[in-house]
Amino acid sequence: MSNTDVVIIGSGVGGLCCGALLARYGYGVTVCESHSLPGGAAHSFERNGFKFDSGPSLYSGLSYSPSANPLRQVLDAIGEDLNWVNYNSWGCYLPEGNFDAEVGSKQFEEVLLKLRGEEAVKQWRQLLKAIAPLSYAVMTVPTASLRSDLGAILTVGKFAPALLPYLGNAWQLTGAFDQVIKGIVKDTFIYNWLNLLCFLLSGLPMEQTSAAEVAFMFADWYRPQVALDYPLGGSGAIIDALVRGLGKYGGKLQLSAHVSEIIVENRRAVGVKLKNGTIIKAKTAVISNASTWDTLDLIPPTALPPSYRHQRASTPACDSFMHLHLGINAAGLSSDLGCHYVVLKDWQITAPQNLVAISIPSVLDPALAPPGKHVIHVYTPATEPYQLWANLERSSTTYQKLKQERSEVMWQALEKIIPDIRARCEVTLIGTPLTHARFLRRYRGSYGPSLKAGKESFPGPYTPVSGLLCCGDSTFPGIGIPAVAASGMIAANSLAPVTKHLALLRDIGY
Repeated sequence: MSNTDVVIIGSGVGGLCCGALLARYGYGVTVCESHSLPGGAAHSFERNGFKFDSGPSLYSGLSYSPSANPLRQVLDAIGEDLNWVNYNSWGCYLPEGNFDAEVGSKQFEEVLLKLRGEEAVKQWRQLLKAIAPLSYAVMTVPTASLRSDLGAILTVGKFAPALLPYLGNAWQLTGAFDQVIKGIVKDTFIYNWLNLLCFLLSGLPMEQTSAAEVAFMFADWYRPQVALDYPLGGSGAIIDALVRGLGKYGGKLQLSAHVSEIIVENRRAVGVKLKNGTIIKAKTAVISNASTWDTLDLIPPTALPPSYRHQRASTPACDSFMHLHLGINAAGLSSDLGCHYVVLKDWQITAPQNLVAISIPSVLDPALAPPGKHVIHVYTPATEPYQLWANLERSSTTYQKLKQERSEVMWQALEKIIPDIRARCEVTLIGTPLTHARFLRRYRGSYGPSLKAGKESFPGPYTPVSGLLCCGDSTFPGIGIPAVAASGMIAANSLAPVTKHLALLRDIGY
């Protein structure tokens, strides 16, 4: 048995952000990770000298401070950073044609003018004008100020005067983004483009994606002199920075430490039990970075009201992924190869086998691969039905055959960029929803909850069990890195005394 102030279950970005901030606030923190590597869906792994990102690969707002990106705010708070390389576009293979999409509003206007004409440009400018007050509202209140108790009156309230000019529009942030564009966007390509961006942001179509998420994205991507970021060392470098920050303030990370149970005594979470029998007692709180479904499995049946358990267990889940991780011979490839591409068959964006995302990060960071080689990550984002795989044995010939069949769409998409890709491969790894579930501890291999903006709400950090909080993609809208970083920050802030929270805001420039 060991003792600490706070036990955190899972070392995904949300759990590490929460743990590092709590350690900075002065709490004793132990983070328990079931995998042998930290990072959850953002961890990196190596094969034969190739270093792969397991998950996220598109970053922005991280290479400068102050920034509205919650992860950047966490890094500033714990005094950690890493080296970034910048770029400004990704390749698009869409039904209307192929082009490079650059961040920045003027650049996209050039694409619209070429593909759709002056009327489309006019609508785009009207859209930017309508979104501007929402973007300003989102950017005015830093995520670092948020907490889920009455202390928010002081931490968020300090930004109220600056927010006043935008309150007339701010109500739209609570709904779905499709309501923002009504009466403005009539051009079908702009509509479809926005729908694609929403899906890539949240795993949901536009009519279900939070307007606040999209307003944040527009504020970040469609401003002057904007650039996208990639961390040298891959996504694992971000995890390394968070782990350093955790350790700097005395926090501990335990790997291969699988939590089998949350210990509840007298209706209060008081610690966790590991699979190997070890008990870690928590004086202040237990915080779960596991998904809502997996967290429920850890809580004793009698500790939760049946209605709450049923409600959370019934949370709909986004679909899963197919993955290709490839290490290739890069000899003779074009020097203008891009880092990112999206390949879309048609505008039924959420249809299985329709949308493919491609990342070639060694274009930006050659150290990710041996000399003369590239690493490539290809995936179908949140469109692979788990039910196709649910009852298969991983060792079966049926499973192996289905892997080959369902990965073919990714090979074909990649062949549009590198026609002889199959002959170049030196490392080939095919991941399925079962892989996603096994290595990332993802319920049904899911991208996360499928909660419709304006109709269904995320629960935030608190649970009916005293002393048990949650963070991660099950608690805060938006599934990508900014959202899970925000969730970890909010959970940490909600435990911290308001005086320490206000001091942290001053320390990072707010």
